[in-house]
Amino acid sequence: MQASTQVDGSQGVAANPVGLPVYVDLDGTLTYSDLLFESFLLLIKRNPFYLFACLGWLLRGRGYLKAQIAERVALDVSLLPYNDTLLSWLREQHARGRRLVLASASDRRLVRQVAAHLGIFDAVLGSDTTLNLKSRAKLQAIQADAGDGGFAYAGNAAPDLAVWAHAAEVIVVNASPAIVRRAQALRTPAMVIDPHPVPLLLTFKALRLYQWAKNGLIFVPLLAAHELNPDRWLMTLYAFIAFGMCASATYVINDLFDLASDRAHPRKHKRPFASARLSIPFGLGLVGTLLPLSFLLAFWISLPFFLLMVLYVVVTLSYSARLKQIAIVDVLILASLYTHRIIAGGEVSDVVISNWLLAVSLFMFLSLALVKRCAELEFMNEDGRTTAAGRGYRTSDLQYLISMGIASGFVAVMLLALYIDRQDNGQLYPHSDILWLILPLMLFWIMRLWLKISRMEIHDDPLLFAITDRASWVVGFLAAVVALIASIGGWK
Repeated sequence: MQASTQVDGSQGVAANPVGLPVYVDLDGTLTYSDLLFESFLLLIKRNPFYLFACLGWLLRGRGYLKAQIAERVALDVSLLPYNDTLLSWLREQHARGRRLVLASASDRRLVRQVAAHLGIFDAVLGSDTTLNLKSRAKLQAIQADAGDGGFAYAGNAAPDLAVWAHAAEVIVVNASPAIVRRAQALRTPAMVIDPHPVPLLLTFKALRLYQWAKNGLIFVPLLAAHELNPDRWLMTLYAFIAFGMCASATYVINDLFDLASDRAHPRKHKRPFASARLSIPFGLGLVGTLLPLSFLLAFWISLPFFLLMVLYVVVTLSYSARLKQIAIVDVLILASLYTHRIIAGGEVSDVVISNWLLAVSLFMFLSLALVKRCAELEFMNEDGRTTAAGRGYRTSDLQYLISMGIASGFVAVMLLALYIDRQDNGQLYPHSDILWLILPLMLFWIMRLWLKISRMEIHDDPLLFAITDRASWVVGFLAAVVALIASIGGWK
């Protein structure tokens, strides 16, 4: 096919005296990620209904699918996770005058953008609406461009074996041991660049298991009602597990949707998916496993709890796709999602939730959500940036957000004080006067939290800070002791 030989740049150049022309694969080789998946996520983030369009485009061929997606998204190629080892070697070859060609199965428009950004390639080869430039199709395009002088090829995956079989020089990059062995069987590689190690802990990090601590809020209704029924506690434990799996799946989705903004962040660029230590298909596989399992468990627990889980996922995905970019709305959503867990816990345990509890939790979690945003803006300000990537805030908003956060925390304490005042030696707290000791503990913790924000001693996650902070553990322990003493004789 004529399209298979189309090249942007010079064609048919014989072997350069400084070495054979080098044809470099893009997805998984020059960059650790895959531009098709990257652009697909951008498209779905813009409008989830594009998923159905993608299925129709795929029926017309992978090249057509890639072209349609590339036409509708703006991928920032400067933020892609490039293979620095390979890139350094290519720059050395370029400086020596060696001809470099970027040959990729990605859409030609995206390949051009990468080549223009790097500025070291003499030509590009890429897919178009009629051709998916992969495996033998890529080989034919390379042979047409290289002529009879031979060529070197850098690749990483099984489809590259067809190209390596005819290459005079084999360069294996970021490949599995099995692919390395198969490449060695064809020809001794001139160079092998090993992939990044992927420890199991990296998967746990992507699932953010420490965030399961938030799901402990599901047990709050049982604790607030002083309920000791083991059956209710067991069912709530199942709900905790279901919510944990569901939350982990949504965190993965959030990270996949946030690849560009995370890569532009001074610390988040090290996250497993942003750094491409974990691949996008692997992340989609995690979501495809955890989300159905969590829904099945939730449905087994009860239909109302299942519906609450579905609502949680819908709101969370809406937050990840769009709502997190809207100032103020984002923190209100976060605070509501915390409170949503308490409501779900009440449904599972069949405990009536006090309006006081919901009000206190809403304002307290609003304060914590604002802590997260203020921490991000503090570091943005320190780095000299005026806006937070993927957010609706400017660093000039910082003082106003701090005021809102402190006020929200104090309102939560005030509501708790009003609740304590209404107990008056009631059934739940026969010694309710002792509960007043919780107020100075809460005030100390909130004021200390915001003081640390002003000192830039909290990065961006107040939950992680609380888990690792000894003072927070002491405050939590003392508050629990006070509540326990006040409730002696009130458990059922």
